[in-house]
Amino acid sequence: MPKTEIKEHIVMRNRDIENIRDLDVYLANGGYAMAKQALTSMTPAAIIDEVKKSGLRGRGGAGFPTGVKWSFVPKELNPKYLVVNADESEPGTFNNHEIIDENPHQLLEGIVISAFAIGANVAYIYIRGEFAYGARFLEQKIAEARERGLIGKNLFGSGYDVEIYVHRGAGAYICGEETALLESLEGKIGQPRLKPPFPAVAGLYAKPTVVNNVETLTNVPRIIEKGADWFRSFGTEKSPGTKAVSISGHVKNPGNYEIPLGITIREFIFDWAGGMRDPNLPLKFIIPGGASSNWLTEEHLDLPMTWDDMAAAGTMLGSGAMVVLDTSVPVVRAALKVDEFFKHESCGKCSPCREGTHFLVKVWERIDEGHGRVGDIELLADVGKQMLGKCFCPLGDSSVSAVNSAIKFFRPELDAAIDAQH
Repeated sequence: MPKTEIKEHIVMRNRDIENIRDLDVYLANGGYAMAKQALTSMTPAAIIDEVKKSGLRGRGGAGFPTGVKWSFVPKELNPKYLVVNADESEPGTFNNHEIIDENPHQLLEGIVISAFAIGANVAYIYIRGEFAYGARFLEQKIAEARERGLIGKNLFGSGYDVEIYVHRGAGAYICGEETALLESLEGKIGQPRLKPPFPAVAGLYAKPTVVNNVETLTNVPRIIEKGADWFRSFGTEKSPGTKAVSISGHVKNPGNYEIPLGITIREFIFDWAGGMRDPNLPLKFIIPGGASSNWLTEEHLDLPMTWDDMAAAGTMLGSGAMVVLDTSVPVVRAALKVDEFFKHESCGKCSPCREGTHFLVKVWERIDEGHGRVGDIELLADVGKQMLGKCFCPLGDSSVSAVNSAIKFFRPELDAAIDAQH
């Protein structure tokens, strides 16, 4: 059993309440009561203030304070839009999937409350194209809620209207980036926009728009119900609440876990996920926040899982996607696989990313196939240096994470792979 347990789940309430995905079960457990309370007895400013006090940070990767993000929306400009990022395309991430499939009404209630708070009457759920079941399921749940008067016109007699639509993407990783998502939602090629202007001022159809992740919005009904202080009873001062984290790789119990922020990586891997799968193959390295993140090794096991602690260690908590790998994994092959992904998913808008990912893969392939050259490691580092901080969006920088991590922690193994070929 985990050393640090949570008495109740905040976003994965399906773990506590059987069949909460069914509307009647959700209603029987207080479902949509907070939407009614928010719309009939709270002001938008009061909702935003409570979310600010809770310290809720965006669960999609950046960890930006949610209430602060909402407060950037200009009150005088209309219409406004709420866009839900359900793209979940980061390798290793599958926690939003569970929320959508097993606790959809809490997400929808969070959307209603959040849309009211920012003054939006339309919300779009942008879901990854491959998630066909999830898209159909959400449409079904939206229809059920609309039939009961929980979504649509004059909600709870408040005079407030909101419509929620599901929009399927075409499977592009780049559309997880909020401005590329908006381009795709408008029917254009999914490529990132130049910022500023930021979406809060000029987003969807050049109107004020808030883009929030599925897990972020699923927290909102519980914050309104229990209050900011209750939410802060989980986690740490600067990273309050819980985080849904997907763990995969060479652990005994891979899957989704809702953890209190602040537990250590060691505790998560060995107490929650059961430790390494094969006792004869110890931990080699960890990709802590999806393929975009810099790697960690055994020396980082006591690092707390918070946004700030992970950043201080040179990596990130990201969207909650930990991949744990043992000593059976060759570093060259792992880095190649990561960079092949980013090469494939590069939208091609900027040269450093479009050309850089191609060259990184070309060099990694050469080494992996037994044709590595003296100087290839320096070449990888140089290409990475030419890319880092010079790409239009973070995708290019993400591809450099594997390069820099491999060189930083496993330089002797890289050198040996090349020396063996001469």
